[in-house]
Amino acid sequence: MMSRQEIDVKQEYQKKLTTAEEAVKVVCSGDWIDYGWNACAPVVLDRALAARYQELWDVKVRGAVLMRRPEILSVPDTAEHFIWNSWHMGGLERKMIDEGIAYYIPLRYSELPRYYRENVDPIHVAMLQVTPMDEEGYFSFGLNASHLEALCEKAEVIILEVNQKYPRCFGGDDTRIHISRVDMVVEGDNDPLTELPTPETTKLDITVADFVGPMIPNGACLQLGIGGMPNAIGNLVATSDLTDLGVHTEMYVDSYVKIAKAGKITGMNKGIDRGLQTFAFGAGSQELYEYLHENPQCKACNVGYTNDVRVISQIDNFISINNAVDVDLFGQVNAETAGLRHISGSGGQQDFVLGAYLSKGGMSFICCASTMTDKNGNLHSRIRPTLREGSVVTDTRTNIHYLATEYGVVNLKGATTWERAERIISLAHPDFREELIREAEKMKIWRRTNRR
Repeated sequence: MMSRQEIDVKQEYQKKLTTAEEAVKVVCSGDWIDYGWNACAPVVLDRALAARYQELWDVKVRGAVLMRRPEILSVPDTAEHFIWNSWHMGGLERKMIDEGIAYYIPLRYSELPRYYRENVDPIHVAMLQVTPMDEEGYFSFGLNASHLEALCEKAEVIILEVNQKYPRCFGGDDTRIHISRVDMVVEGDNDPLTELPTPETTKLDITVADFVGPMIPNGACLQLGIGGMPNAIGNLVATSDLTDLGVHTEMYVDSYVKIAKAGKITGMNKGIDRGLQTFAFGAGSQELYEYLHENPQCKACNVGYTNDVRVISQIDNFISINNAVDVDLFGQVNAETAGLRHISGSGGQQDFVLGAYLSKGGMSFICCASTMTDKNGNLHSRIRPTLREGSVVTDTRTNIHYLATEYGVVNLKGATTWERAERIISLAHPDFREELIREAEKMKIWRRTNRR
């Protein structure tokens, strides 16, 4: 027999249940609306909203890390009707920037919940994919705890799109929402979630992993960014002799599943969330989605917790591994742009670079290939005298700890400008080292004794 509470929430659900076509009628021209984050972006609501394009103008949509192109961004004369505003750029969003229909919102990821509560423009409508409602009347934000509680606090209208195939992830009250706070519920098509392909691992990635991997101690807590090199390091860890590893990360990626299934993760050395794998959002393969679904060993949290340097600092031997586009001889790291062309976003890289160094025994690694080849087959150094004009400084020269390329790994903490130049140049491709030395001399950060 159902309890009164179960009866009440089921009745509330039925009252608020509607069609996607009816729900999107609340959107007006000029509105700010929000599609949430990553895999929680709506599908049937998006399709219904796109169908209204001829009657809507200048609708500003906010979200991030798209895994499929929204229908609203494929309508005729898109920029007249809908504009995408992203907290973090993926491959789809890079193309949309070039099309003039997408823009980036700079952020430090740990601050995102506060941005929503205090700084962003009013949000008229929030549209989010969620799990089915449980018997207490809660829908789980699932893979995207991140900042969705703060978003829902700010939204004037909340529309949920229920997907029976959406993973339910365990976490606190800020990782779910009650039916009483929801304005409308739409039942989706229940399509499988879009998968994020695992980056291909190259021989170069493996070489970098071979330098970084041996520096990771038993009992370390890992934060892996997305990309070939963090993936290669994750693969190396999965086949290593390391034991009792922990996970505390913003993005849960397939490498963690591989490491966990290899029996390497226990989390028993974590000073907080002992025994748990803590994350803000997850994206990857179907295997990853199935692994996270109702897994009591995994804890979804808001990003104001996972990325807070004060939280990270409480976990001993914290190891942070992230990518870069290029690095200059001062040790400035650009992980976002190629000159003026937008590539990615700052995300939580600075949070973890700072937090890992505050951890007892902690280390952060910025990993990148020493070179890149352009579309004409020309080789260019990713280690530059100074960052290219227009490039963004993601991590300042005082932030960087270890830098790794296929030529080794160096520590830059405590190093003078000339020591930094010497160490960074040692990681450059040999074909570019003499040129970099000449530039360092002009910049007054090279000593003749460096050659001894």
